[in-house]
Amino acid sequence: MKKTLLFFFLLTAFIIDAQEKMTSTKGIVIFEASVPFFEPVKAQNEYVNCILNTKKGTIAFVVYINRFSFERSLMQEHFNANYMESKKYPKATFQGLIEKFDLKNIATDVKEYYIKGKISMHGKSKNIRVRAEIKKVATGIELTSNFTLNSDDYNIEIPYIVRSKISKNINVSVKTIL
Repeated sequence: MKKTLLFFFLLTAFIIDAQEKMTSTKGIVIFEASVPFFEPVKAQNEYVNCILNTKKGTIAFVVYINRFSFERSLMQEHFNANYMESKKYPKATFQGLIEKFDLKNIATDVKEYYIKGKISMHGKSKNIRVRAEIKKVATGIELTSNFTLNSDDYNIEIPYIVRSKISKNINVSVKTIL
């Protein structure tokens, strides 16, 4: 009887903890570092992992650098080998807190939040605060955010020969359904 009761309490504890966390492995990150009059510099990664602790409002993302796909394979090769050094720095991460987040307030109407935290990539970390939109959808909670990062903040060097063709300010879009 004691073993059965202990097993029941342990199982209940795991279920309660699991209900506090929502995850996704199908997020999307798109970045663009295009400059007018030159070839677009744009890539998409559809293998983004995200976990949200609904009780604490904490959120974390993991993005594998070599999973970004470009229209041109040569651009993708240069991105991984020369700019992001994806063998040395295989992933980018973000850990943060959704300010004033309460799961009870999430509805089908979009609500604006701010997320503050630390983004780490290419061996460097920086604190950021970005605006995000969150709403309830049929399959869970949808989070979208658009923000700008500067390549200098992460020591991503753009070779002199292409410096005028690639923006140092990178527009980033994130979308995930948890």
